[in-house]
Amino acid sequence: MRYYIIAGEASGDLHGGNLIKALHLQDAQAAVRCWGGDRMQAAGAELVKHYRDLAFMGFVEVIQHLPTILRNISFCKQDILGWKPDVLVLIDYPGFNMRIAEWAHAQGIRVVYYISPQVWAWKENRVKKLKRDVDRMLVILPFEVDFYRKWNFPVTYVGHPLIEVVADEKNKAVTAPLSQKPIIALLPGSRLQEIKLKLPVMLQMVDHFPDHEFVIAQAPSQPDNIYEEIIGSRRVKMVKGQTYELLKQSSAALVTSGTATLETALFGVPEVVCYKGNQLSYWLAKKLIKVKYISLVNLIMDKLVIRELIQHELNEALLKESLDRLLNDTDYRQQLAADYNELWHKLGDTPASATAANEIISFISSAGARS
Repeated sequence: MRYYIIAGEASGDLHGGNLIKALHLQDAQAAVRCWGGDRMQAAGAELVKHYRDLAFMGFVEVIQHLPTILRNISFCKQDILGWKPDVLVLIDYPGFNMRIAEWAHAQGIRVVYYISPQVWAWKENRVKKLKRDVDRMLVILPFEVDFYRKWNFPVTYVGHPLIEVVADEKNKAVTAPLSQKPIIALLPGSRLQEIKLKLPVMLQMVDHFPDHEFVIAQAPSQPDNIYEEIIGSRRVKMVKGQTYELLKQSSAALVTSGTATLETALFGVPEVVCYKGNQLSYWLAKKLIKVKYISLVNLIMDKLVIRELIQHELNEALLKESLDRLLNDTDYRQQLAADYNELWHKLGDTPASATAANEIISFISSAGARS
């Protein structure tokens, strides 16, 4: 069968890559064409566009890049029509993928959404469009099943794909120590604009904690010089393509919001969530977003497990105070460890990628795949 898969950022590329591997294991004739990244390509997909050319975050930034986004949407539609897939699989990335879903539905193309857009956070009415345009929704957060039930939209919980990824990584031995000192990991995100906004504040901690080694997890899609310009003369290491290796060796982490906060927690690393955006984008987001927390860890646990420093709170004084607590407050670290253990069990041990692949193949088969 022919699968057209669209992911628009690093986390989508990770989960898309594992999904593609699972599809090939369950469907020997699988042909996959995708928008994504290196992991999806390495898993056997033909890569049409890389996510580094798609990732625009924030309301203002999206408006600034609107002509590029519209060109990408138009090209994507033509490419899908030309390739004639049996199914279109969308991975998160709602600003782009929901438009494609609406168009694909009108064309009579079967649509599966794997990893739901976070419609429970803002613009809840978008559920109506998803219900209309998506043939099968596969969700990865336990509370999403109840959320969609309110809208009479049956969805399938397949487990969280990070569980299998992290569990596999934890079973691997450390390849080589990154430092003789205790390590503080810096995960400033994968998009250029978030790196430029958050990394400078994170780096202010270097002088405050001289007994620790600060190591930046570089985004594979960003060149070294982007980081080097921000780092300047500071004593900092960088690693690329070794984020999990870094987390396995870290005593604490400063992490931008997003999937990385959940990855860090699953590795058991005490963390502070760091978020700062364009001021207008942040103001608009604050007006629209309804959730109590910005990190997946706190949202899944439905309580404040890890501290979130947002916008003006992401400053040198508060970040130093938060990092000092992570490193030196034994009671706090023990509570974090207990909460992280509960988080793991909440997400369950379902092999999400294999389960999602099975759901997609079963859906196509039951709908009557093209011969």
